[in-house]
Amino acid sequence: MSLSARERSTIDLDRYSDYLNGRQRRARISHAIFLAILVVAVAALATLLYTVINDSFGLTAVVNETDPEVVIEEAGYDPATVTFTDLSRVQLVDVLAGGITRNVGRRLEREQRFFEDRLVFEGPAEWDAICAAEEPPTGCNAPARDRGSIIALVEERLVQPTVVATYDLVPSLLEREAIVAEIAANHPDARVEFRSWLSAGFVTKPQSANPQVAGVRTALLGSLWVIGVTIVFSVPVGIGAAIYLEEFAPRNRISRFIQTNINNLAGVPSIIYGMLGLAVLVRGLGPIMSGDSGSGRTVLAAGLTLGLLILPIIIIASQEAIRAVPNSLRQAGLALGATRWQTVRSHILPAAFPGVMTGTILAVARAVGETAPLIVVGASTFITTDPTSIFSKFTALPIQIYQWTSRPQDEFRNIAAAAILVLLVLLLTLNGAAVILRNRYSRKA
Repeated sequence: MSLSARERSTIDLDRYSDYLNGRQRRARISHAIFLAILVVAVAALATLLYTVINDSFGLTAVVNETDPEVVIEEAGYDPATVTFTDLSRVQLVDVLAGGITRNVGRRLEREQRFFEDRLVFEGPAEWDAICAAEEPPTGCNAPARDRGSIIALVEERLVQPTVVATYDLVPSLLEREAIVAEIAANHPDARVEFRSWLSAGFVTKPQSANPQVAGVRTALLGSLWVIGVTIVFSVPVGIGAAIYLEEFAPRNRISRFIQTNINNLAGVPSIIYGMLGLAVLVRGLGPIMSGDSGSGRTVLAAGLTLGLLILPIIIIASQEAIRAVPNSLRQAGLALGATRWQTVRSHILPAAFPGVMTGTILAVARAVGETAPLIVVGASTFITTDPTSIFSKFTALPIQIYQWTSRPQDEFRNIAAAAILVLLVLLLTLNGAAVILRNRYSRKA
């Protein structure tokens, strides 16, 4: 029996209604799933930030081997009116020299000199012989210690503060009385203080084996030097390669082969780039990478290694940004008599600049947090000398954090958390500057 037109219309409408309801139901399920994923991601990020902040502040129990007042009094000053910060560089060095052995002083001076124009623990002839060796100590080429570094040495070597107990932020705020009572019972000689492991002194002090006086200045400067070299190398090369591949390279097998390998290189593990940097830059090109330092394990080698790591990312992101520019813009420029390069320079690049900068920001953000390539290339795990050139030995914030988290003492975990906050601030600062630059040129374009 045949159906009438009205009946067929009713059946089609019912089918369409069922189909529409099914799509809406699947859409609601997908929305709920994606919302749950977002909630989990935000919760994980919040947990990470909570853990880091909770470890960066809190009560501590500190015991000094010698009180600072006693050190000042033994040096001939009045502790009632004078502190370490009131003393000059010469006075601080005299205080330090009076409290350590000559052998310790010679080791410290070989790490980094106390004065530019004179020696304290070494004789001139012996110093010249040491610096003429095949691998001279860092003190031969590094600048003299600043006043803050000498104060940190005095505190570390003479006062010798020791953290005997640490407490996280939340217990310190909610259970302060119980914690104070526990410290008084277990460590009667200790003083209780609320400590911010992240402080101005933490940022300006060099690394130390004593977490009480350790800082991240050397690692922070090392990260800035390495990232500077990385940006100077990878950004121009990456953008230039993307321009050539998109605008000038012929569409043949060679260009497709190059493109395929660039895509593959973007997925290579970072440790492989570290091995490449070690084999080619540190060992193969060691004399070029080392300058006067006598070792290829320098800022330059590390920066170029990280540059190779993020180069494929910058190329791919820049290609996508250039490819997104309407082809009519190219045709208009060429129709007005402009050369292909003039069209790219004056029309294509300004239009693609926001996308290029977005890819560059993501690539540099990855480089800032990389640890494995730097370990392979030879970043120092303990160094107190600030890098002063691209040929300096170095460490970096990720290396410093890794080294501290491997220590068994709780206080190293606290300063590692503080260093993570410094790294986050550095990353946000670099990204913020890049975003401002991108938006500025985007408006001009």
